[in-house]
Amino acid sequence: MNVNQSAPPVPPFGQNQPIYPGYHQSGYGGQPGPAAPAYGAYNGPLPGYQQTPPQGVPRAPPSSGAPPASTAQAPCGQTTYGQFGQGDIQNGPSSTAQMQRVPGSQQFGSPMAPQVNQPAVLQPYGPPPTSTQVTAQLAGMQISGAVSQAPPSSGLGYGSPTSLASASGSFPNSGPYGSYPQSQAPPLSQTQGHPGVQPPLRSAPPLASSFTPPASGGPRMPSMTGPLPPGQGFGSLPVSQPNHVSLPPAHAVPPGSQMTGPSVPPPPMHSPQPGYQLQQNGSFGPARGPQPNYESPYPGTPTFGSQPGPPQPLPPKRLDPDAIPSPIQVIEDDRNNRGSEPFVTGVRGQVPPLVTTNFLVKDQGNASPRYIRCTSYNIPCTSDMAKQAQVPLAAVIKPLARLPLEEASPYVVDHGESGPLRCNRCKAYMCPLMTFIEGGRRFQCSFCSCINDVPPQYFQHLDHTGKRVDAYDRPELSLGSYEFLATVDYCKNNKFPSPPAFIFMIDVSYNAIRTGLVRLLCEELKSLLDYLPREGGAEESAIRVGFVTYNKVLHFYNVKSSLAQPQMMVVSDVADMFVPLLDGFLVNVNESRGVITSLLDQIPEMFADTRETETVFAPVIQAGMEALKAAECAGKLFLFHTSLPIAEAPGKLKNRDDRKLINTDKEKTLFQPQTGTYQTLAKDCVTQGCCVDLFLFPNQYVDVATLSVVPQLTGGSVYKYACFQVENDQERFLSDLRRDVQKVVGFDAVMRVRTSTGIRAVDFFGAFYMSNTTDVELAGLDEDKTVTVEFKHDDRLNEESGALLQCALLYTSCAGQRRLRIHNLALNCCTQLADLYRNCETDTLINYMAKFAYRGVLNSPVKTVRDTLITQCAQILACYRKNCASPSSAGQLILPECMKLLPVYLNCVLKSDVLQPGAEVTTDDRAYVRQLVSSMDVAETNVFFYPRLLPLTKSPIDNTTEPPAVRASEERLSSGDIYLLENGLNLFVWVGASVQQGVVQSLFNVSSFSQITSGLSVLPVLDNPLSKKVRSLIDSLRAQRMRYMKLIVVKQEDKLEMLFKHFLVEDKSLNGGASYVDFLCHMHKEIRQLLS
Repeated sequence: MNVNQSAPPVPPFGQNQPIYPGYHQSGYGGQPGPAAPAYGAYNGPLPGYQQTPPQGVPRAPPSSGAPPASTAQAPCGQTTYGQFGQGDIQNGPSSTAQMQRVPGSQQFGSPMAPQVNQPAVLQPYGPPPTSTQVTAQLAGMQISGAVSQAPPSSGLGYGSPTSLASASGSFPNSGPYGSYPQSQAPPLSQTQGHPGVQPPLRSAPPLASSFTPPASGGPRMPSMTGPLPPGQGFGSLPVSQPNHVSLPPAHAVPPGSQMTGPSVPPPPMHSPQPGYQLQQNGSFGPARGPQPNYESPYPGTPTFGSQPGPPQPLPPKRLDPDAIPSPIQVIEDDRNNRGSEPFVTGVRGQVPPLVTTNFLVKDQGNASPRYIRCTSYNIPCTSDMAKQAQVPLAAVIKPLARLPLEEASPYVVDHGESGPLRCNRCKAYMCPLMTFIEGGRRFQCSFCSCINDVPPQYFQHLDHTGKRVDAYDRPELSLGSYEFLATVDYCKNNKFPSPPAFIFMIDVSYNAIRTGLVRLLCEELKSLLDYLPREGGAEESAIRVGFVTYNKVLHFYNVKSSLAQPQMMVVSDVADMFVPLLDGFLVNVNESRGVITSLLDQIPEMFADTRETETVFAPVIQAGMEALKAAECAGKLFLFHTSLPIAEAPGKLKNRDDRKLINTDKEKTLFQPQTGTYQTLAKDCVTQGCCVDLFLFPNQYVDVATLSVVPQLTGGSVYKYACFQVENDQERFLSDLRRDVQKVVGFDAVMRVRTSTGIRAVDFFGAFYMSNTTDVELAGLDEDKTVTVEFKHDDRLNEESGALLQCALLYTSCAGQRRLRIHNLALNCCTQLADLYRNCETDTLINYMAKFAYRGVLNSPVKTVRDTLITQCAQILACYRKNCASPSSAGQLILPECMKLLPVYLNCVLKSDVLQPGAEVTTDDRAYVRQLVSSMDVAETNVFFYPRLLPLTKSPIDNTTEPPAVRASEERLSSGDIYLLENGLNLFVWVGASVQQGVVQSLFNVSSFSQITSGLSVLPVLDNPLSKKVRSLIDSLRAQRMRYMKLIVVKQEDKLEMLFKHFLVEDKSLNGGASYVDFLCHMHKEIRQLLS
């Protein structure tokens, strides 16, 4: 089991506020006040809730100005949904607002309050970055710093807190980040009460817009109309600032206080409306009974057992989940704002649309974001500035990425025997960034500034702007990505390569035969061999194929076209592996089809009665490599393997699985290979251009950490099907196999990343081998693989010239043609930190940080790796707060607009199985995910760490578009609906217990919820609109992903639901991972410690 703009909180009523310009506030600014009772531990139990909601307060009326289209006024207490129209689900409010602020020292219930207008605070930099401020009034949060006791307001006060599990289902004192100190008073902006909700803020908020806030938290009731229920008032909002989105601690609007706009009568002061109990985060909705896997009933429900006796304390307020940045809202906004226009790459340093947005790319001189994505498109000019910001400077490069049909593949340029034109000094290839001078007779390299002569055959005149007149006729002078045909100088031993070969190596031990794997595989290969990759319009593939079977010994097959029947040769001396035949081992599929078909029919029969349970592994790879060496070609081995290789042979392994090592300093050994044999073997494979793809079918521990070393270092892939059963897993396995065999691969590849003066590539992450510090060597590189490169400064950069990257990949195509693929990208450089923070991309940042952490566990204790990530994230955000944000109270969390999702995504990485495994996660699972993530692209890590949760029964059946996603939290699930969750590897359909009978019948062909089979992996094919729509959606999601996602149907309250909940990443996880709200708290605490 593996994991993968919203409104900020407006804080509780009756609470003192941080200082705003012009308002005096006692007890702040370093004068500590008397201590109030401590908050509960971070991630631990909340002090007691009060059952009766506090008295209501009037809602703040909208300020003047026409509302944007998406913010139509709704009756008080009713949710507005923007573009979603989603019944009772809300992903954060959706519009910007401006309201007037009342003085921070105003007490609850003061009879008169002056009208206040607060001016916008201006930013010291130019057009500054927007950002999000979040009040630190989170559950159980304690923040150091000067505090003062809240003034006594009517009906409010601190009492002795009763211990109660936190609203997010936290378990007492189990937080991975330790507890907050119990001795400090809550900060001034943390006085208890119920928050209102503030709408999400876009990158350019209008300065005045009206706003109808929804009721906070929890699942929404669509029919809540009429006056606001008691206890459900709204805090005031700050004037929008041009530089960041601001989420201050809110204070209550005192009864009778005036604000601009029409007056609103106060809500009636009586008990809550019937049927709307106070929910766990202060929202109103149907009361919930005790929930599975929670320590105690939800606070606020009638079963709640708080200590009796007046006066009841008011709860420490949990931050409203709708008031913190929502990934769903950010994704939706980007789709709406940037999905309709093509992304034109002509301008330097443009931040592309998010990976979750569908957009077309027009290459006008910089590589498409499908090939290269950067953590920041504006690099600090100096290393000091980069160190201060702590934002990693990295690029995630996917050199052979598959493009959508609407975009042209890179053009192939043939310069004949002279080969591609390069700089004499740094060897950079000709590209649109080079400058031609002296009438076109020479060019200046933009990477190293060297001046080079233009060869006579390449000469062309310049136009009046200094550009060559043929610039738009030559791909290398006008496009960001293109290919050169390589000359013989770029080939091994100075001779052109032969077409590559595929060798299928099949485990025929007892386990493989018993499960039906061998029969299934042989049957599939008969047809699959017709779909080997081919070049352009070639009629047939140039790739040759060979076959080996093995258990404790190896069997080679001669399938020469002239034979009537295949011949088998056995090699039993596995310690000294050799290939017993050359002629007839690697053959053309069409020429030898009859013999191959005969062999594939015979293999399952030959070994049907085997009792051999032991297998070898290293000698199998050795044999495949030797066969490619003898044939003088590169190629790929497809290994199908079932068990730990314990037979006497090189690379023999022992079972070393030991869960007792988890959370100790020796845990890292679980991720390290147990023998050096495989590293040596991998190095030999890379030299030969032999890539290994491994398909594992384990029933128990197989030591994935060791077996995956060769695939990892040769640029191959690992697929794992635990407890393989033909009836349940055949579709997934065959689909993965077909895609793996058919996809475009470059063989025997070398990649180098060149940069302009000032920065250089210093670190590399992915599936490859490096024998020096600059060349990434890949025996094979397919269209799904990425190489992540980190850059560091080695000199000062220049704002005018920017920073340039050129990725050059030399490889052999499927047809045996030697080629160079070139990708160029120009980035901006900045002297102001604000420019850096304005041009970052969080998804790429998280991709880099996950890979950095997942490599870190090889050498450091997991806890150290987690702490390093948290510290780096805190430093990034603290630097922004200190250098770019307007001055504001320390009680506010301020996030840059581009990075407001950094905390939620980082928390998902920290909670992932590699860094924080649950009891049911095996050592092999962790090793598998670790190597899988190392070469994922940005889109894959995005959905892997933050899965998509799609309501299937919300939108009309005739609406064929993908339903809008909801946030990955149990709070967003409604028992009357069905949801689909996907993370790129897993696919769940969750069925609520009160789904309508007709829906159950339409989808599952049974008459009631109880008759649905839990764990079902295939939806019945039914002829009705709902069934067709859901199956079509599942097919389209599978088509988007690199691996086939096996479906699991999960029923509410069923035992499988625990597995499903593991992917609801905004909630607290059973293995101790923090909820999003709690982690945001923790980050705020870390930032404040850094700033103080």
